[in-house]
Amino acid sequence: MQRLTILGSTGSIGVNTLDVVRRHPDLYRVVALCAHRQSDRLYEQCLEFRPQHAVVGDAALAAELAERLRAAGCATAVSHGPAALVRMAELPEVDAVMAAIVGAAGLPPTLAAAVAGKKILLANKEALVMAGAVFMRAVRDNRATLLPIDSEHNAIFQSLPGDYAGDPQASGVLGLCLTASGGPFRGRPLADLDSVGPDEACSHPNWVMGRKISVDSATMMNKGLEVIEARWLFNLPAERIQVIIHPQSIVHSLVQYADGSVIAELGNPDMRTPIAHALAYPRRIAAGVAPLDLCAIAGLHFERPDFARCPCLALAYRALRAGGTASATLNAANEVAVDAFLAGRIGFTAIPRLIEEVMDHLPAGREPASLAEVLAADRAARRAAEQCLVAGVCA
Repeated sequence: MQRLTILGSTGSIGVNTLDVVRRHPDLYRVVALCAHRQSDRLYEQCLEFRPQHAVVGDAALAAELAERLRAAGCATAVSHGPAALVRMAELPEVDAVMAAIVGAAGLPPTLAAAVAGKKILLANKEALVMAGAVFMRAVRDNRATLLPIDSEHNAIFQSLPGDYAGDPQASGVLGLCLTASGGPFRGRPLADLDSVGPDEACSHPNWVMGRKISVDSATMMNKGLEVIEARWLFNLPAERIQVIIHPQSIVHSLVQYADGSVIAELGNPDMRTPIAHALAYPRRIAAGVAPLDLCAIAGLHFERPDFARCPCLALAYRALRAGGTASATLNAANEVAVDAFLAGRIGFTAIPRLIEEVMDHLPAGREPASLAEVLAADRAARRAAEQCLVAGVCA
């Protein structure tokens, strides 16, 4: 019986995680469910899975949820706020933590899980994008287990040698190839992108995701963040991590070897596959995903990304090569830009312009040595981004 904390239980990753757990009640027990504002969905999850703990974003929601659960005869204890998220990640009775909170808010509890030596199912990109060196050191020093949930990184993990220890030369690993669907605007004339609205940007052709990550997919920033993640997860430099557009999202990523071999993981585009793989690793369990029928698919298409069409991807490579605080700056500026786009404050094509303006304004500092330094770089970038918005620099 594996005991779980799910950070971000009401988002798409959390919902899919609970679907896999639901199929294996003999293998998993939910100890804590954590959300932000979706208290109705969290209420239903608590009634079904009966966790010991639930966390929401603020005191008013916590009081309301606690009263509803008491009235329904559910003894789940409800707390709120960032400190409560950290406590849920550290609980001594928890074996594994699904880290699925989107954005910088997910970094402190995910890092706490690493310091506590937990098995971490990592769906929170920001832990590595913002604080790669700090986070990986915490994993190593505390003997935590780190398993990637992003379909691309999970595919690479499955395609590497079982004894891979971050030494590509010893394992004959030449490079990594992350596949990308290209998002909803692949092939759309660049001139048409100025008029793209939030609902259109959030309509992904293959995956069901939250609004922020859907916009990141549309701008290709999501893939850029994954390139930075891959650098820390698999210890390869930027020049040995490439991106290929693959609209069908069937080949989830590939590993290139020195002998000419290329090993890939294929499957239907369903996040329950990497979630089930990580939950049960090194075993295999049913995820509820239909078997892949290659004959029905008939053809797979691949093309190189056009960096002129994908400026966010180019900015991510720039941040990775710059090192230091550049990736934290990139991430913070992107979060502010996406929020502004979703709120109607800027247009779609202003997102990369705002990010670039902030990166130009805040040159990369030295590699952060602590969470406090990471968060300081994050705050500085958010301030700079907001100043650009107020000034109308990127309108």
